[in-house]
Amino acid sequence: MQIEEELAALRQRVSELEFSNARLNKINQVLIERVESGNTNKTTHYAAFEHSVIMAEQVRERTEQLNQTLEKLRVSNRALIEANYKAEMSHQRLIDAIESTSDAFALYDSQSRLVLFNRRYRENWEGSGVDIRAGMTREEVRALIHSHAQIEPAYAEDEQSGEERPRLVCRLQNGRWIQISERPTSDGGVVVLHTDITALKHIEAVRREQELAQKSRVLQHTVDNLSQGVALVNSAGRLEVWNRPFAELSGLQESVLNGMPEMDSLFGKGCDFALTPQTRDAKGAPCLKKEVTLDDGRVIEVRTHPTPNDGYVNTYTDITERHIYAETLRKREQWIRLITDHIPALVAYVGADLRFQFTNKVYSQWYGASNQLLLGRSITEVHGEEQYRKLEPFIEKALSGESVTFEVDELDGRGQPCYMLRSYVPNISESGEAVGLFILSQDVTERRRTAEALQQAYDNMEQRVRERTAELTSLNGQLRQEIIERRSVEFRLREAKKEAEMANLSKTKFLAAASHDLLQPLNAARLFTGALIEKDLHPDDAHLARSISHSLKVVEELLETLVDISKLDAGVVTPDLTVFRVNDLLDNIANEFNQVAGSAGLDFHYVRSSVAIRSDSQMLARILRNFLSNAVRYTRRGRILFGCRRRRNSLVIEVWDTGPGIPEEKLTDIFLEFNRLQSSVSGKDKGLGLGLAIADKMSGVLGHQVFVSSVEGKGSVFSVEVPVAALAEAEQGGTLQHEVISPSLLQDADIWVVDNDQAICEGMERLLGGWGCRVVTALSLADLRRKVDVSKSVPDVLIADYHLDDDVLGVDMVRELEELLPGLPQVLMITANYTPELNQQIKRLGYFMQNKPVRPMKLKTTLNHMLDLPQRTFAARDGLSRQA
Repeated sequence: MQIEEELAALRQRVSELEFSNARLNKINQVLIERVESGNTNKTTHYAAFEHSVIMAEQVRERTEQLNQTLEKLRVSNRALIEANYKAEMSHQRLIDAIESTSDAFALYDSQSRLVLFNRRYRENWEGSGVDIRAGMTREEVRALIHSHAQIEPAYAEDEQSGEERPRLVCRLQNGRWIQISERPTSDGGVVVLHTDITALKHIEAVRREQELAQKSRVLQHTVDNLSQGVALVNSAGRLEVWNRPFAELSGLQESVLNGMPEMDSLFGKGCDFALTPQTRDAKGAPCLKKEVTLDDGRVIEVRTHPTPNDGYVNTYTDITERHIYAETLRKREQWIRLITDHIPALVAYVGADLRFQFTNKVYSQWYGASNQLLLGRSITEVHGEEQYRKLEPFIEKALSGESVTFEVDELDGRGQPCYMLRSYVPNISESGEAVGLFILSQDVTERRRTAEALQQAYDNMEQRVRERTAELTSLNGQLRQEIIERRSVEFRLREAKKEAEMANLSKTKFLAAASHDLLQPLNAARLFTGALIEKDLHPDDAHLARSISHSLKVVEELLETLVDISKLDAGVVTPDLTVFRVNDLLDNIANEFNQVAGSAGLDFHYVRSSVAIRSDSQMLARILRNFLSNAVRYTRRGRILFGCRRRRNSLVIEVWDTGPGIPEEKLTDIFLEFNRLQSSVSGKDKGLGLGLAIADKMSGVLGHQVFVSSVEGKGSVFSVEVPVAALAEAEQGGTLQHEVISPSLLQDADIWVVDNDQAICEGMERLLGGWGCRVVTALSLADLRRKVDVSKSVPDVLIADYHLDDDVLGVDMVRELEELLPGLPQVLMITANYTPELNQQIKRLGYFMQNKPVRPMKLKTTLNHMLDLPQRTFAARDGLSRQA
């Protein structure tokens, strides 16, 4: 390659010299012609001649240089011919070398294409379906090899770097083994060698079989020398390995055991001697240990141990002596207990660790527990910390080797005060140390009380005389004091009334503020029942799940109603007044109660209106739903009319029904709390009597007026009057959006849930998992970062509780998480805060919000809607944050 480059340079130099020489010849010829023409003076002719001589000399020099260059060119040509010959010879020697090697050889260029391979490389794959051709890429060759050979990974040490580099070991279809080694070349190519290691693999297989056989012999010899009986049973239930103690204990012949018989055929199915890991006790729990008594009286402990290959190993231990010793100890304990249980005193023994090791029946009954419940418990646990401090000095004396007797007061098993006479006797070991103490206690309450009563009677006799005298002396003062007290009673009554009113207001404010804590467990229960209903259950279980869900719904409505009443009473409800078209609100309510009325057998009529009004859409909807719920509840047959009447500057929304009507004298009572009329329809939900009270209070907050009129036997009309707004304000304020339920997009959706309540996390995981979502739950942002790599993955939806632990707000947690994520998910905030300010804040941030308790179907609809939206961007988020 270098020779060719030098040759090209020489040829370029020759061309330049030839061009220069031709130019000089032409100049020389022109000068000669001018001299010969003789039209100038002598001086000019001489100068021209002199110049031509100089030019001729330069032409001669250039000609000589050209000749030298041509000579170099001829030399270079000869060197190039010789180099080409050597290259051809080297190429042929290389081909001869790779053909003569015992390994298969292949060479890939820097483009990973096969440029050279020997005959053995092709022969390796003959008959295996692998067709190797020049020009194939390494990936194509590898794909053919992987599809027609069994690949095993191997490693070899690099001679230059000393590091391990990967090799492949292939088992061909004809049973031969090939080791594939690769080494890079200096020009970026790769040399591949295939070495036949069939003989080496055969030697390894033989050596491995010999090692396994040796290990098997050592294992069998070890098992035979164990004192325990051992039996190894495979996954088919057949006896594979056993030892002589097993044969002796089972009484079976070795010829029978050598045939790999089934354990059930040897001992019978369910026999304790053939214990398996699948054996269960009477309670259904796994039974891995049993004691078996043989016909000769020996007691054998049988233990079973499962193995990874679905088999098991049984061990058989002769525990006859231990069993006899334990039985003797048990009989002795029975005699001791029989004696101590009939002693009319409390007897116990505690060890040096001050834990009860023995109590008689009287001691256990005195402290209201059984013997087994007291054993192993410390004196502090049984008597309590305060009582232990009284006993501690006497216990220390007893453990130091001194017997002590003392009286102490305590409470008996019924919680009554009593006096006990206690004696602590140390148990001295052979080394002279106290290893425990005996306790003997007697109830001396009556004796102590009698002595105290006599002493008190003696001490109080003179005192009572003085008291009688003082009573007579102070009688007049008491009469005067009574007058003073009568005056103060009236003042205290007034203060008590004021305190009662303040307490009632505090209660109301507390209940309104505690809505989060009240709804938190109910929210978790609703999520669990929602997840349970989604499952394919037995009809009875499904009915039970729906009943539980209905009960929770009733409790939810009750809590919401009570919280609403409390918030309204506490004055913490602030309306969010907006301008909207009334039909945007009434259409949704009409669609809802059209189905409710139809299920109750009632006709439902709705009169639409497109008038724009100013009100709080949520509070107005709550008022109208209470009107419609009462109409459906109290109407047996007939119809319900729901519509609007336009007045000069207002709109009256009315609900007409054909129910039993309301007596005129009760038209004002129905708006009182917990006041409801007797329903003439048996079996219907009568409610709590709070719906109209809430409607009345909400209308007062909104500044809307509520009207009611009724005729007994014909029906009732409930209405609310709301102010009308200009159409331009409605368009500026926007309209209420109808929810459109998209097809389910929840399948395989990635959803992260962050809530500080573990029960809600579990409920969300079950509910969302039942809908096909991939769910990750966490108690905090730190917990979430431990479970997922937030820098590499983005969920489809992030659900977060607004109130987290350590006074952390959900919106702050979401902002911190978004700084770590590579993209932005849709965000749903869950909260028990119903304030309009929070609602507006969440909207400004571009998030969605649901109030607790979460309703599963509403959550499902919201998630489908969120998943149908385009992905949020950082620019849009920053713009919303600046507006917020």
